[in-house]
Amino acid sequence: MKIIHLDTGMELRGGQRQLLRLAQGLQQRGHNQLIVSPEGSELEARARGGGLNVFALPAHDPAHAHGIMQLRQHLLASPCDIVHAHDGGGQTLAWLASLGMPLRRVASRRVSFLPPHRWTYRWKYTRTCHAVIAVSEYIRQLLIHSGVPEAKIEVIHDGIEIPAELPTAALRSNLRARWGFSDREFVVGHLGAFTPEKGQDLALDALRLLAERFPQARMLLAGEGPTRTSPPMVQKLDKVRDRVRLCGNIEELSEFYSALDLFVMPSRAEGLGSAALHAMAFGIPVVASRVGGLPEIVSEGETGWLIPADSPAALAEAILAAASDTVRLRQLGEKARERARQFSTDIMLRRTEELYLRLCG
Repeated sequence: MKIIHLDTGMELRGGQRQLLRLAQGLQQRGHNQLIVSPEGSELEARARGGGLNVFALPAHDPAHAHGIMQLRQHLLASPCDIVHAHDGGGQTLAWLASLGMPLRRVASRRVSFLPPHRWTYRWKYTRTCHAVIAVSEYIRQLLIHSGVPEAKIEVIHDGIEIPAELPTAALRSNLRARWGFSDREFVVGHLGAFTPEKGQDLALDALRLLAERFPQARMLLAGEGPTRTSPPMVQKLDKVRDRVRLCGNIEELSEFYSALDLFVMPSRAEGLGSAALHAMAFGIPVVASRVGGLPEIVSEGETGWLIPADSPAALAEAILAAASDTVRLRQLGEKARERARQFSTDIMLRRTEELYLRLCG
């Protein structure tokens, strides 16, 4: 098959990483892949660096009008079987560029918010694509509730790589020392874009609440975004500055997760939560908000803890509970790693390939 993947984001976040993982895996399986992304985007650079073919949408092109015409000309000259849009902008672009062509359009839906006018959502996912991939059962239910035909929706969870081995004690100590933390301290981590729905402010509030009851608690926050430098976030950081480290963008995930005792995901909204899955793959239990697709990953008392959203106090109590019983923490980590195997990249690749083949008959 010839497959075209579209994404209009400029940054490299979870969705773009999943696109790359999918395209590289399908290419290894013998399928022809083409990545369509904006000129100058991080996805364009990563795709080229990974040996994938790239069609760059022109820069300074309002609503991608010129890019749509160029892509349509490309599709007419070099037909494909599947056009897979990985974000909302890409879905509109894919539809306009391929209208009337004998191909199949697929749209991935990974965000949990709904538009103010539900009918536009229903029309878009009913008329502009032949199948919708929901990254969680929660997203699937949102789509159905919005009027998208159930038969059109396929739940395919994001895929992660499972490390063959866990880090040694020596490596763990070295990585913690890199951030100025020792083995005597309890290191909690979070990875994600600094946006309000990710809840880094809640994590900092929880760390402040633990100052007297659990002074050994430390925190690593990885990621970038506008919230990171906002005045409210800076004020919260100042209150716990000596116990938190801002890691920025992490290229080598093993160097981040291997330093942790616990991973927290106090999200206010979450389609699935692949960062939590990565933590579990490294044998790290997770404290997560009971929102979106997170309860499909984290099982209370088995792979971690589920807490109410918007509750720093509940997060602080869960961190304290995790640190108070190291034997149980290790057992939860072992179960978390086994649970993560059910979300492997191989499973995501196989199920997506099967969907493409069904659509192509």
